[in-house]
Amino acid sequence: MEPINNPLNQDNGKTAGIISYFTIIGWLIAYFGFHQNNKTSLGSYQLRQTLLLHLVYMVVRYGLAFILGAIWLSTGMFSLYYLLRLVELVFFILWIVGFIGALNGDKKPIPILGEMAQTMFSSI
Repeated sequence: MEPINNPLNQDNGKTAGIISYFTIIGWLIAYFGFHQNNKTSLGSYQLRQTLLLHLVYMVVRYGLAFILGAIWLSTGMFSLYYLLRLVELVFFILWIVGFIGALNGDKKPIPILGEMAQTMFSSI
């Protein structure tokens, strides 16, 4: 009997890399569902990048919203809203750059965070 030719078994980590870009839930699905039993260098590379991207986004986005919310309540400065949108735009651009790299199967680091992620999460 021949082994079943499952395309996921032949995956070089690209699927895990792509799925990991879709929220932290996508990262968990990619890590536990695709990467843990079929570790590849491309999958590890993309998972490291997206983990740091998701964590930094959550800390910056919600931390900044908390701080700016307190300032906005005390001063009524509506222009702080635009600063928050600018931060979100920067993270969206970083996400797009990384996602395109994952789609192409490249080990291209996300600007600013990519190289740092590879050293911080080297055990993934």
